[in-house]
Amino acid sequence: MLERTVAGLGYELVDAELPARGRLVRVFIDRPEGAAPPAASAGPSQGGISVADCERVSRQLERVLTVEGFDYDRLEVSSPGLDRVLKKAAHFRRFAGQEAELRLRVPVGSRRRFTGVLRGATEAAVELEVDGGVMTFPFENLERARLVPKL
Repeated sequence: MLERTVAGLGYELVDAELPARGRLVRVFIDRPEGAAPPAASAGPSQGGISVADCERVSRQLERVLTVEGFDYDRLEVSSPGLDRVLKKAAHFRRFAGQEAELRLRVPVGSRRRFTGVLRGATEAAVELEVDGGVMTFPFENLERARLVPKL
Protein backbone atom coordinates (compact mmCIF):
# COMPACT_ATOMS: atom_id res chain seq x y z
CA MET A 1 0.00 0.00 0.00
CA LEU A 2 2.81 2.43 0.91
CA GLU A 3 4.80 1.58 -2.19
CA ARG A 4 1.80 2.03 -4.52
CA THR A 5 0.93 5.40 -2.97
CA VAL A 6 4.48 6.74 -3.06
CA ALA A 7 5.05 5.51 -6.64
CA GLY A 8 1.76 7.07 -7.72
CA LEU A 9 3.14 10.45 -6.65
CA GLY A 10 6.32 9.94 -8.72
CA TYR A 11 8.69 8.84 -5.96
CA GLU A 12 10.37 5.60 -4.93
CA LEU A 13 9.73 4.00 -1.54
CA VAL A 14 13.24 3.26 -0.26
CA ASP A 15 12.29 1.90 3.16
CA ALA A 16 9.54 1.91 5.75
CA GLU A 17 9.88 1.29 9.47
CA LEU A 18 7.36 0.44 12.14
CA PRO A 19 9.40 0.57 15.37
CA ALA A 20 8.36 -1.98 18.01
CA ARG A 21 7.50 0.60 20.63
CA GLY A 22 5.05 3.38 19.97
CA ARG A 23 2.84 3.84 16.99
CA LEU A 24 5.20 5.54 14.59
CA VAL A 25 5.32 5.01 10.84
CA ARG A 26 8.62 6.13 9.29
CA VAL A 27 8.87 6.31 5.48
CA PHE A 28 11.96 7.08 3.38
CA ILE A 29 11.46 8.31 -0.19
CA ASP A 30 13.69 9.14 -3.14
CA ARG A 31 13.34 9.94 -6.80
CA PRO A 32 13.57 6.96 -9.12
CA GLU A 33 16.87 6.90 -10.99
CA GLY A 34 16.83 9.39 -13.85
CA ALA A 35 13.44 10.85 -12.87
CA ALA A 36 12.79 14.56 -12.94
CA PRO A 37 11.13 16.16 -9.92
CA PRO A 38 7.33 15.67 -9.92
CA ALA A 39 5.48 18.68 -11.37
CA ALA A 40 3.95 19.56 -7.99
CA SER A 41 7.34 19.43 -6.26
CA ALA A 42 8.56 22.79 -5.05
CA GLY A 43 11.94 23.73 -3.76
CA PRO A 44 15.49 24.20 -4.97
CA SER A 45 16.45 20.53 -4.81
CA GLN A 46 16.99 18.97 -8.24
CA GLY A 47 18.71 15.76 -7.28
CA GLY A 48 17.36 14.98 -3.85
CA ILE A 49 14.21 15.14 -1.81
CA SER A 50 12.99 18.52 -0.59
CA VAL A 51 10.83 19.39 2.39
CA ALA A 52 7.99 20.05 -0.06
CA ASP A 53 8.37 16.50 -1.43
CA CYS A 54 8.11 15.08 2.09
CA GLU A 55 5.06 17.22 2.85
CA ARG A 56 3.33 16.10 -0.35
CA VAL A 57 3.91 12.41 0.37
CA SER A 58 2.99 12.83 4.03
CA ARG A 59 -0.37 14.45 3.20
CA GLN A 60 -1.26 11.69 0.77
CA LEU A 61 -0.14 8.88 3.10
CA GLU A 62 -2.19 10.37 5.95
CA ARG A 63 -5.29 10.11 3.75
CA VAL A 64 -4.51 6.58 2.59
CA LEU A 65 -3.68 5.28 6.07
CA THR A 66 -6.92 6.76 7.42
CA VAL A 67 -9.02 5.22 4.62
CA GLU A 68 -7.29 1.85 5.12
CA GLY A 69 -7.98 2.00 8.87
CA PHE A 70 -4.30 1.81 9.84
CA ASP A 71 -3.96 2.92 13.46
CA TYR A 72 -0.90 5.11 14.13
CA ASP A 73 0.02 8.19 16.14
CA ARG A 74 2.80 9.75 14.09
CA LEU A 75 3.97 9.64 10.48
CA GLU A 76 7.49 10.71 9.45
CA VAL A 77 8.48 11.07 5.79
CA SER A 78 12.08 11.89 4.86
CA SER A 79 14.86 11.35 2.36
CA PRO A 80 17.05 8.27 2.77
CA GLY A 81 20.04 10.45 3.70
CA LEU A 82 23.70 10.10 2.78
CA ASP A 83 23.94 6.70 4.49
CA ARG A 84 20.89 5.40 2.65
CA VAL A 85 19.70 1.85 3.09
CA LEU A 86 20.14 -0.50 0.15
CA LYS A 87 17.46 -3.16 -0.09
CA LYS A 88 16.66 -4.05 -3.69
CA ALA A 89 18.98 -5.34 -6.40
CA ALA A 90 18.20 -2.14 -8.32
CA HIS A 91 19.57 -0.07 -5.42
CA PHE A 92 22.88 -1.97 -5.48
CA ARG A 93 23.15 -1.55 -9.27
CA ARG A 94 22.26 2.16 -9.09
CA PHE A 95 25.04 2.85 -6.59
CA ALA A 96 27.71 0.62 -8.15
CA GLY A 97 31.12 2.23 -7.72
CA GLN A 98 30.25 3.72 -4.33
CA GLU A 99 31.40 2.52 -0.94
CA ALA A 100 28.93 0.49 1.11
CA GLU A 101 28.83 -1.40 4.40
CA LEU A 102 27.15 -4.79 4.58
CA ARG A 103 26.16 -6.58 7.77
CA LEU A 104 25.48 -10.30 7.37
CA ARG A 105 23.12 -12.60 9.22
CA VAL A 106 25.57 -15.52 9.05
CA PRO A 107 29.33 -14.77 9.24
CA VAL A 108 31.63 -15.41 6.30
CA GLY A 109 35.11 -16.36 7.50
CA SER A 110 34.23 -15.22 11.05
CA ARG A 111 33.21 -11.75 9.81
CA ARG A 112 29.72 -10.28 9.75
CA ARG A 113 30.63 -6.75 8.58
CA PHE A 114 32.20 -5.89 5.25
CA THR A 115 32.98 -2.45 3.84
CA GLY A 116 33.99 -2.01 0.23
CA VAL A 117 33.03 -0.73 -3.20
CA LEU A 118 29.80 -1.99 -4.77
CA ARG A 119 30.52 -3.75 -8.04
CA GLY A 120 27.03 -4.82 -9.02
CA ALA A 121 24.16 -7.12 -8.23
CA THR A 122 22.01 -9.83 -9.69
CA GLU A 123 18.51 -10.64 -8.46
CA ALA A 124 20.10 -13.13 -6.02
CA ALA A 125 23.35 -11.55 -4.80
CA VAL A 126 25.47 -8.43 -4.45
CA GLU A 127 29.14 -8.09 -5.40
CA LEU A 128 31.42 -6.04 -3.17
CA GLU A 129 35.10 -5.29 -3.73
CA VAL A 130 36.82 -5.93 -0.40
CA ASP A 131 40.58 -5.90 0.23
CA GLY A 132 41.42 -6.02 -3.48
CA GLY A 133 39.10 -8.93 -4.32
CA VAL A 134 35.42 -9.20 -5.23
CA MET A 135 33.15 -11.11 -2.86
CA THR A 136 29.58 -12.20 -3.59
CA PHE A 137 26.94 -12.13 -0.87
CA PRO A 138 23.48 -13.68 -1.33
CA PHE A 139 20.64 -11.27 -0.53
CA GLU A 140 19.13 -13.73 1.96
CA ASN A 141 22.31 -13.39 4.08
CA LEU A 142 22.18 -9.56 4.18
CA GLU A 143 20.93 -8.25 7.48
CA ARG A 144 21.59 -4.63 6.54
CA ALA A 145 23.31 -2.69 3.78
CA ARG A 146 24.04 1.04 3.67
CA LEU A 147 26.06 3.51 1.63
CA VAL A 148 29.09 4.95 3.42
CA PRO A 149 28.76 8.76 3.26
CA LYS A 150 31.57 10.78 1.70
CA LEU A 151 31.81 14.02 3.64
